[in-house]
Amino acid sequence: MRGLMQDWSLLTSKILDHAALYYGDREIVSRSIEGPMHRTTYSEIHSRARRVAKALAREGVREGDRVGTLAWNSWRHLEAWYGIAGLGAVYHTINPRLFPEQIAYIANHAEDKLLFTDLTFVPLLEKIASHLTSIERFVVMTDAAHMPKTSLKKAMAYEDFIAGVDDDFDWATLDENAACGLCYTSGTTGNPKGVLYSHRSNVLHGLAANSADALGLRNRDTILPIVPMFHANAWAIAFAAPMIGAKLVMPGMKLDGPSVYELIETEKVTFSAAVPTVWLMLLQHLEQNNLKLSTLKRVAIGGSACPQSMIEAFEGKYGVEVCHAWGMTEMSPIGTLAMMKAGMEDLPHAERIKIKLKQGRPIFTVEMKIVDDDNKEQPRDGKAFGRLKVRGPAIASGYMKGEGGQVLDAEGFFDTGDVATIDPDGFMQITDRAKDVIKSGGEWISSIEIENFAVGHPAVAEAAVIGLPHPKWDERPLLVCVLKKGASATAADILAYLDGKIAKWWMPDDVAFVDEIPHTATGKIQKVTLREQFKAHKLPTAAE
Repeated sequence: MRGLMQDWSLLTSKILDHAALYYGDREIVSRSIEGPMHRTTYSEIHSRARRVAKALAREGVREGDRVGTLAWNSWRHLEAWYGIAGLGAVYHTINPRLFPEQIAYIANHAEDKLLFTDLTFVPLLEKIASHLTSIERFVVMTDAAHMPKTSLKKAMAYEDFIAGVDDDFDWATLDENAACGLCYTSGTTGNPKGVLYSHRSNVLHGLAANSADALGLRNRDTILPIVPMFHANAWAIAFAAPMIGAKLVMPGMKLDGPSVYELIETEKVTFSAAVPTVWLMLLQHLEQNNLKLSTLKRVAIGGSACPQSMIEAFEGKYGVEVCHAWGMTEMSPIGTLAMMKAGMEDLPHAERIKIKLKQGRPIFTVEMKIVDDDNKEQPRDGKAFGRLKVRGPAIASGYMKGEGGQVLDAEGFFDTGDVATIDPDGFMQITDRAKDVIKSGGEWISSIEIENFAVGHPAVAEAAVIGLPHPKWDERPLLVCVLKKGASATAADILAYLDGKIAKWWMPDDVAFVDEIPHTATGKIQKVTLREQFKAHKLPTAAE
């Protein structure tokens, strides 16, 4: 027997319709690429998004066509997104931090028909334009007054692009499973692979992200999504915030500590989300200038593990609650959040910090388990390590054009490539990437946990741990550190600091100091590069 409920398709256009109808006067504030602050509303975004859709249709863009965006977080990027999806096309967010040849590869692989770009990236695109085989027009996200002279094909200013049409446009009537967005992940071997989101997955993920024990966004919040829209839907905020009509503050290209602080204070931001490197810049700015945070209540930290020192600074010194999050591009992207369960609020401070350092419990719509090499599920005791697998309605079932082949197991689970534990309360903790795990004497060592403790040293700005070959133990950890500007420390100082914080047999066999640690385009440490850099390094214990 079927239920007698209406068949109401879950389309992203309905999110913007809802925002315009019920929260039409709520602000979207952006730091423009041209410089000045720009203010608009959900009502205006709704109108202009329909003009984007109509202008794209005039250009010959049809349902299923891919339209690229190479842009920072701004009002124009947001309305372009909704306009592209509302037409039935697929917005394709391109990460500008990729190598130029990778940008050309994914634009061609996606077969982008048109590309929206910010002024910042016009020179980059001009250099690779001859390699972009499918793009028929470039739209520069600015007005005529700031439009640069460019050799890009049929280039025109965004404001001129939408000026020739009105907003009398009906959103496309689509199957909710139709493709909506495309984001290529650099977390795989070989070329980047495309993760193709549907309208249904984006709407469901936005709803899940908005639940109280997830991001918990509310209409009265003022949200600063520092995490870029080209990082998997800005962690669902591009959908979750309009659903409840929260004020949005878009940071544009300025993500340094002083610029972020200025936006938080002037716009009275209550919630923000970013990777640890951005928060580190903000915390350093606060400390150096003896500043406080007057309105910020909560921050989400993900992308890489959140150090204990960062949690304690935000919560202990500035009264800002930290929500430690984990996810993947393939998961739309939120998978877990380290939110306290009932009764945990009365735990001693040290115990609560231990919980917050874990990646957390899965949001509803995410199933999760850990398995051994034989695919046997491991116990949820917080001790057993296993490969982390997930499934759910907003988790990839494959990659664009079948790249990577079959990615699901017989039960429909996706292997995240992470090694993790799950405790009896359901809190998951990443111990390593499967490809980065250190196996010493047949036992696994968590490089992430060592790194998190190492950056707690007052002289350490960033740390990475890699495994190096060892004649007796197969592998042993090398700790690589970047010191804070003007600070000094020796290997003995760092090891002494770690003593008692980690297991004795986890203690790094050596410490190396570098000026910079290499990162991927999404801000993750490039351990492959580090291993190559230190392949000739001799551990002092190797001769024992």
